[in-house]
Amino acid sequence: MYDFTYYTPTKVVFGREAESQIGNLVREQGCNKVLIHYGGGSAKRSGLLDTVTASLDSAGISYITLGGVVPNPRLSLVYEGIRLSREAGVDFILAVGGGSVIDSAKAIAYGLANEGDVWDFYCGKRTPTACLPVGAVLTIAAAGSEMSNSSVITNEEGWSKRGYNNDLCRAKFAVMNPERTMTLPDYQTASGCVDIMMHTMERYLGHGDTMELTDAMAEGLMRTVMKDAVILRDDPKNYDARAEVMWASSLSHNGLTGCGSDGGDWASHRLEHEIGGMFDVAHGAGLAAIWGSWARYVYRERPDRFAKLAVNVLGVKPAATDEETALLGIAAMEDFYRSIHMPTNMRELGLNVTDEQLEELADKCSATANDNLGKMKVLHRADMLAIYTAAR
Repeated sequence: MYDFTYYTPTKVVFGREAESQIGNLVREQGCNKVLIHYGGGSAKRSGLLDTVTASLDSAGISYITLGGVVPNPRLSLVYEGIRLSREAGVDFILAVGGGSVIDSAKAIAYGLANEGDVWDFYCGKRTPTACLPVGAVLTIAAAGSEMSNSSVITNEEGWSKRGYNNDLCRAKFAVMNPERTMTLPDYQTASGCVDIMMHTMERYLGHGDTMELTDAMAEGLMRTVMKDAVILRDDPKNYDARAEVMWASSLSHNGLTGCGSDGGDWASHRLEHEIGGMFDVAHGAGLAAIWGSWARYVYRERPDRFAKLAVNVLGVKPAATDEETALLGIAAMEDFYRSIHMPTNMRELGLNVTDEQLEELADKCSATANDNLGKMKVLHRADMLAIYTAAR
């Protein structure tokens, strides 16, 4: 095992009507003016925004609002949020939505607390020294941004999708009511379940050693999400399954399932970021579309890890060798994706990718990673192109 530091400062308020506590939670932070940041009309139609504003009113906290966040959140809206918040004297950012809304809120918080262009942080030119406090009211179980140190933003100029990790942006609190996820389209629910599993698999399928206890927690989380994803496919209103998946979303990306490991691989995520940036696809679905091709390309580096995933998570009967078991596990994972109506390649994702676009994806991914991506197997541009081509 490796030495590690585990840091999770986010206060979690979980359960039915948890959002009624938002006013008091903000007041605990000593803040007086809130930017309520949200996505589309569903937050209004569901009555969630009314509940949030009523709670803030009751606590005597003023606020302004900014909606319009879309999947693969846009840098232009981040700039707008920074401008509005500065003019209004905002001292707290409240994200009401899923991972895209929370990521956008974190970017606004970085921009308010630091001089210069916030995009500099995402493209590695500068490091922030502060971040305005952020809170999250979760409506989609997927990204885990409500408890993570990460944020991913898309720049419309060139459609570059970049992530940035820093503990400064970790949410002060996360409010989670599983009932708020019951109206999600089936595709979003399934895509979220894939995202949750991938946050765990990225850490699980590293090249180095890990802790047996961490492995066991990761395996249990993945088995639970797989079980509940199928339940929600057939019974979207199942509260217990919604609650399990929502909690798994947070635990999958708050660092817990990487304790004692080498930090994980993350190549699948970086490969998907370029697909998401170019084609604006749902993140979890994009991950499902690229994962099998990545796995078949790298599994020989650590067939024992892939075999362990196959046996302990997917229920595969061990074959004569770890390599055979690993391949059976990769196929079983793809079967699971299909069972919840997720794609296993870019064609199934609805994309007709040209040779020129494959080259562009590889160019962008290589440039972002300095032509050195992943830990299971270090990938260079030719490797990235091979994986994209296999996933077409």
